[in-house]
Amino acid sequence: MSENPLSSLLKTAGTLFIGAVGIGIVYSQTMVDHNMTLPNALDAERRELTTPETGRLSYYVDTSGEGRPLVLIHSINAAASAYEMKPLFEAYQGQRPVYALELPGFGFAERTDRRYSPELYTASITTFLEQVVGEPADVIALSLGSEFAAMAALAQPDQISTLTVLSPTGLNASPPEIPEQTLYNIFSFRLWAQPFYDLLASHASIRLFLGRNFAGDPADDMIDYAHATAHQPGARYAPLYFLSGQLFTSDVRTAVYNNLTVPTLVLYDRDPNVSFDKLPDVLAANDNWQATRIPDTLGLPHWEKLEETTAALEAFWTGQVD
Repeated sequence: MSENPLSSLLKTAGTLFIGAVGIGIVYSQTMVDHNMTLPNALDAERRELTTPETGRLSYYVDTSGEGRPLVLIHSINAAASAYEMKPLFEAYQGQRPVYALELPGFGFAERTDRRYSPELYTASITTFLEQVVGEPADVIALSLGSEFAAMAALAQPDQISTLTVLSPTGLNASPPEIPEQTLYNIFSFRLWAQPFYDLLASHASIRLFLGRNFAGDPADDMIDYAHATAHQPGARYAPLYFLSGQLFTSDVRTAVYNNLTVPTLVLYDRDPNVSFDKLPDVLAANDNWQATRIPDTLGLPHWEKLEETTAALEAFWTGQVD
């Protein structure tokens, strides 16, 4: 009896899938360097803070300037680090105390195999502000890092003088549905977790994804640094939580954004990964919020329109002076 065509097709597809997984595993184990040399992301002193709750945090600091401290917080993605905040760090370096925090799982922070969560990242920010900065600061956060910074501001508003969020998540028309742990379990299955991450963190993939956030072309040095920081021991652990949706908070707009008491500025234009459909609702619900559009940018205004970005920041900070 001849074999059912559908059964034959499924067997062939299964064989091809197993073969592709096998090739990916071999390639990952033999051809990919998972311990690349990683230079400092910023031209500044790098320090560390370790606590039982957060593990090892890494941060860059320059306190040669005077005035209110400025704290920069990167986004969350497959290859995040303090390098994402480089234009702003350099713009204010020497003018005021400036810090750039690296969250657990990224840069030089701890990258162990543990549970990464919004609570961990929020605690990392509040702990850093309390134990390192030690006085109210202006905080600038990028993309998903904005949610964690906002949660920190809600929990401990006395630590944050103002909050600026660049292309923040959490303003889509429909809040994200947080998947069950099952999706993370699939992504992190030990047989293919590393090859899967290696594919996402390849030079070509990073150039592709970063290119979507630039109206022009992303800088080669930014791509190179993202590639290097994504090829460190343990680099896959935190991004796999991100990719499986475990780091988002479905009700962040109503539970956090609408209830912030610190002055908050949104800098935005267009972003291929998120929308700002509900921004008018937050502005209407919370008088502490204001927004400035930085035209012709795609999620990274401080990289493509630094002058316009800093002008908006200065206007915002000046307006908050007592």
